[in-house]
Formats: sequence, structure tokens, C-alpha cells
Amino acid sequence: MSRRPRPVREVGSGAIALLIAGVVFVVPFAFMILIAAKDRAEASRLEFSAPDEWQLLENLQAVLASSNGVMVTALRNSIVLTVASVTLIVVLSSMVAFVLQRRRDRTGAAVGLLLLAGLILPPALVPTIFTLQVTGLFKTLLGLILVEVVLLMPFAVLIFRTFMTAIPRELDEAAIIDGAGPFSLFFRVIFPLLRPAMITVIVVASIAIYNDFVNPLYFLPGAGNATVQLTLFDFQSQFNTRWNLLFADVLFITIPPMIMFIFFQRQIVSGMTTGAVKG
Repeated sequence: MSRRPRPVREVGSGAIALLIAGVVFVVPFAFMILIAAKDRAEASRLEFSAPDEWQLLENLQAVLASSNGVMVTALRNSIVLTVASVTLIVVLSSMVAFVLQRRRDRTGAAVGLLLLAGLILPPALVPTIFTLQVTGLFKTLLGLILVEVVLLMPFAVLIFRTFMTAIPRELDEAAIIDGAGPFSLFFRVIFPLLRPAMITVIVVASIAIYNDFVNPLYFLPGAGNATVQLTLFDFQSQFNTRWNLLFADVLFITIPPMIMFIFFQRQIVSGMTTGAVKG
């Protein structure tokens, strides 16, 4: 049986969508690569053209060696910040979501409203800095980790809670009959089933924390505490900007989260929609 040809309107819509995606995503990325591959004089013109001589590798090496290797320190800080924050977010948010999804009372509703407020209300910078100073966590990586966890937990709880609507309560009852306690029930029965939602939270939170510029600027000042986003200051100023190294730095920062998103995009969609479809 022969396949029916696709309607012309459908093919045209797909072509238009690809064209828009190319303009929005591919063109800026190509422009970034071209500027990062030029020398300083040619890059200062900010023209969308191929460089006379490709110097992409040299510029990337210059970025790594600038300011006594601050990029290496910043990369280490960003990795520690991202891994520690995401680990706490996944564990704590999944536990909170499990309790809220299984417990339907006024206390659970009040906590749910507080989490919803955390998604809507902006963070208070001055009280947060004051709290970190009082607790001795200001200008420390641990303090920034706790700030990132608090800011992203409402989103993570929402994802986990939505996904848990697809997990039947009969699993809880069967585990309890077999003698499982609360922690054993959660970590041995429920937690392994949260893999799609877990991947969604890990990818989204990792990209958000890795690309965060504002929070490290306010809560982790100091040259020795730099993260990868703050290294952009090394190549720009009011009167002197090295555009080739600035774009090389942006390229260096952009590649890891882009690779992560490309590999896990299907899991992100699955984690966000499974609970809504099956619940």
C-alpha cells in the first residue's frame, strides 16, 4: 500500500519552522564562533564574516591562561557548585514532593502554597546576604550552594509532584505490608521510579546553576571565588574590550550545557509530561 504524500501546507509549515529555528539559534551561534576565531583587530569590527586567519584554538588557549589561570579555578568552582546543588535539589525535592503528593491535608496545602510563592516571588538580596553573614556563610561556596538549592527547589518539587501522580498508592501499601519503613519505602520503591523526572530536574537545574551570573556576583564575591560566568569581566571594560577572547570565553562556557541539553532533550519532555498525561 503506497504512502500518501504529505500535504504541501504541512511541508511548508515544517520548512518555515526550521528556518525560524535556524535564524534564532544557529545564526547567533555561528556569529559567536566566527568572532571567537578572529584576531583582536578584526573581531572589534563585529562583522558576520569568516576570519582572514582562523585563531579559534589560540583564543581558547588564551582564555584558559588569562588572569593566572582563573578560568580553571572558575570551572572547578562551577562544577562543584553545580554537582552539589543539583544533588541536594534532587534528593530533598523528591522527598518533599512525595510527602505532599501522598498527604492531602491543610498542612500539605499550606506548604504547596509556599512553594508556589517561591516560584513567583523574586529573591530578597539584602536579607539573604544578611542571613549568610550572620551564619558565616557569606563569600563561601557552601552558602551559594544553599541559595541555589532554595531558589530551584520549588520548580523541582513541582516536577516531582506532578510525576508522582502516575505512581499508584498500592506500591506504598505493598511495601509497608512487607515491613518497609518511611525511608526504605521512599529510597527503595519510589525513588528508582522517578528517573524521567529526575533527569528533567538534573538537566534543567544544572544548566540554570552553571549559567547563573547574578547569584555568584552577589553571594560569592572575590577573585578566588569566581565562577565561569564571572570570567566574562576579564575581557571587557568600559573602554577596552577584547571581543575575540570574550566570544571565545562565551563559546567555552556554552558548549557543556548545550551538549547536555541535546542528549537529554527527550527525557526532559518525558519528565514534564508523564505525570500530567497519566495522572
